[in-house]
Amino acid sequence: MLLGVLFVGISNYFGVNAVPYIRLTIDYIKTASTQNHPTSDSYHQLFIYGIYMLGYAALSGFFLFMTRQTIIVMSRMIEYDLKNEIYDHYQKLDISFYKRNNTGDLMNRISEDVSKVRMYLGPAIMYILNTSFLFYFTITKMVTVDIKLTLFVLAPLPLLAISIYFVSDMINKKSTKVQEKLSEITTLSQESFSGIRVLKAYGREKHFIKEFEGLSNNYKNITMGLVKIESLFQPFIVLLIGFSTLFTLYIGGTLAIKHQITYGNIAEFMVYVNKLTWPIASLGWVTSLIQRAAASQTRINEFLHTEPEIKSTTSSIKIIEGEIIFKNVSFTYPDTGIKALKNVSFVIQKGHSLAIIGRTGSGKSTIANLICRLYEPDSGEILIDGENINEIPLSSLRSQIGYAPQDVILFSDTITNNIAFSIDEDQQSKEAIIQAAQDADIYSNIIEFKNQFETIVGERGITLSGGQKQRIAIARAIIKKPQIMIFDDCLSAVDTQTEEMILGNLKKIMISKTSLIISHRISTVKNAGNIIVLEKGEIVEYGNHQQLLEKQGTYFELYKMQLLEEEKSA
Repeated sequence: MLLGVLFVGISNYFGVNAVPYIRLTIDYIKTASTQNHPTSDSYHQLFIYGIYMLGYAALSGFFLFMTRQTIIVMSRMIEYDLKNEIYDHYQKLDISFYKRNNTGDLMNRISEDVSKVRMYLGPAIMYILNTSFLFYFTITKMVTVDIKLTLFVLAPLPLLAISIYFVSDMINKKSTKVQEKLSEITTLSQESFSGIRVLKAYGREKHFIKEFEGLSNNYKNITMGLVKIESLFQPFIVLLIGFSTLFTLYIGGTLAIKHQITYGNIAEFMVYVNKLTWPIASLGWVTSLIQRAAASQTRINEFLHTEPEIKSTTSSIKIIEGEIIFKNVSFTYPDTGIKALKNVSFVIQKGHSLAIIGRTGSGKSTIANLICRLYEPDSGEILIDGENINEIPLSSLRSQIGYAPQDVILFSDTITNNIAFSIDEDQQSKEAIIQAAQDADIYSNIIEFKNQFETIVGERGITLSGGQKQRIAIARAIIKKPQIMIFDDCLSAVDTQTEEMILGNLKKIMISKTSLIISHRISTVKNAGNIIVLEKGEIVEYGNHQQLLEKQGTYFELYKMQLLEEEKSA
């Protein structure tokens, strides 16, 4: 940046210092034209003046090139850093942040808004510096020729400064609205493409097209309002510059007739005014860039200044053995106000397993989220190995948990990379990936694909069935060999036979591991040593399968209902 400032100054110094040779050339031609027989020295002198002008122009052009190689490159490097900083900050923010903000808006701030900031840091700053140096060098030269003529030439500038002040505020407000509308368009596009299967299944293409056209029309109208301001501002600046040219011709001609300045001085002033034309004319464009960047940076800062609600109090590495204790834990989802858990207490001994069953909305998945520290409990305490979960670094906690969620997310990548997603590259091996696929009972499906493990699953795993996605998620969870394993209703999309096979494989894997199995199906939890029954966020029953059946409570009702459903389907 500092080199860029230096190069801008040098470039303008050489550019402005070439202009006096135009005056010298014209005045010399006027003098030489009075001679009846011009000598060879006359032509030689003109040649010398031409060489000087060419040399100054070449030096000015070289340093202008160096200006772009420093300031523009600097802006690209800052763009790179800023995008990485935003993306890194996004990773630190918790789940509640993502529930409050849509994906399209997040994407727009890291792409379009950063691009607007780069345009300020690069072209806008470069032109501001260029205009500043050019004004200084040019006006200094003009004053040495004639102060009176200089003042007339610069007379329109105060009016220009006032107009820029008022127009800037209008552009800023319009720019903010433009970026907001662009975020809405990005959000709708992202959601419609991600949910294209549902969109087509319900035949809602025309509805989404109409909605997209509506948003695009709003964006167009606001953008056209901004363009109108800019398009009126630019000719107004050129008009003011035209007055400067007019003053140069009239006042300069009057002074030349009075022999107070030479005709060469008029030509010199015309070149000076011409040199100032583009920098002044670009002020409108630069003003627009600055205001757009200000609006975009405000939007970027809004998220960059958002602090994660869940933080690590220490960065030390801690090895987890696996004992989990819930002490009177209560939790309410902040965005909806739904009370998911009420005074829940239980213990999972190290190396043992616990199953949780309950109807939809009973709070089962909330327990999994709290163990992974995706949320903080409102009251109560969660202990891991006797230590409060808040005292365990997030990276250590989550790296030692294998989590297969109910809502499976696969990335648009190969099956190999989706299974190996949870482990580092140096731990990945073909044998481990195959073994994890076999344990999750997905291996036989994978080898039937044309590209087998190198099959691209598509965005969110759209090319796979629900059961296949769940089994890949299970393979992803077990390949990292974690100390704590959480299976959150991840067998809901597979048939009973496949479920039995997977549970049999998992039973061998879960030896000496602390395991939490969450489900709404009796068949998934019946072989667990201990089972918790949740109802409206509270533990209503506790025991093994046989003990819970003998109580003939909520668990027994679920068992009878599911047994009846199986008989009907059979």
